[in-house]
Amino acid sequence: MHNRGMENEAKAPKTLQEAIIYFSDPDRAFQFALKLRWPDGIVICMRCGHSKHSFLTTRRIWFCKGCKKQFTIKVGTIFEDSPLGMDKWMTAVWLIANCKNGISSYEVASDLGITQKSAWFMLHRIRKAMQNGTLVKIGGPDSEVEVDETFIGGKARNMHKSKKIGKGYQHRGIINKTIVMGMLERGGNVTTKVIQDREKGTLHSQVAECIEAGTTVYSDEWRPYTGLGELNENYKHQVINHAEKYVDGRVHTNGLENFWSLTKRTLTGTYVSVEPFHLHRYLDEQSFRYNNRKTADNPLTAADRFALVMSNVFGRRLTWNQLTGKEVSPTPVN
Repeated sequence: MHNRGMENEAKAPKTLQEAIIYFSDPDRAFQFALKLRWPDGIVICMRCGHSKHSFLTTRRIWFCKGCKKQFTIKVGTIFEDSPLGMDKWMTAVWLIANCKNGISSYEVASDLGITQKSAWFMLHRIRKAMQNGTLVKIGGPDSEVEVDETFIGGKARNMHKSKKIGKGYQHRGIINKTIVMGMLERGGNVTTKVIQDREKGTLHSQVAECIEAGTTVYSDEWRPYTGLGELNENYKHQVINHAEKYVDGRVHTNGLENFWSLTKRTLTGTYVSVEPFHLHRYLDEQSFRYNNRKTADNPLTAADRFALVMSNVFGRRLTWNQLTGKEVSPTPVN
């Protein structure tokens, strides 16, 4: 089994076409997933932690000698209880990890020969694996971080007049939209958070939670950002007034504005309409591709992004009830 895994690793796909052909073989798909989950070759039962078992080759399942129950490689992953084969799952992972502007559930359903409902559920489960589950802060004493918020939702001009009246923000077309805060480390990663308001307490607490002490923080002139430099974290806060200019030397938020532009292009062009309840998962998807894009300092390939998502599928199960709000999702396991 180990030799077969090494052989498959050497022939690992580099393009979408190669991936479809490669994972169409159930044995290869199984061996690929097996090596990712248990790289040392020791299969552990997810229920009881027992390592003694028997393997039923014809069904690709194990029988645990500890708890006396059967388990598959899908148990405890985003694939659990899915009737879809690993060939379809891995093709879907490749697509969403590498399509620059995302991919709709209708397109995935057509490409894989499954229903749109199954494709929609599948894509949300993959987005679960694209989450950054770590609590590591960005920035540092020698780093620069841009912070900004944006509004995501339906365009006011497309709403019926009755929907525009008494719906909260009436300026700048901000009506019934979801507020998203972003923090972008220059030369590093972006972090996004769905927030309830743009008040000082909310913005300051998010900065303190996500950005290291001593970081140089750039923001626009929005008044609630005032006082960032007085926080216990002692940030070096500089402001750019967009009413006067958009760049003043190194003081600007253009990097984050570019990320917002890419995000909104994906949401409006590919996904068309996104419910606020699910928005954070679409932001996780966009952040994953942005943080793992190919740059001079980060030469990641399509195969690298695919492998990164696949390495995060364990301990991140998402059920239909959790996805639809009928049950609270558990905290991701890193």
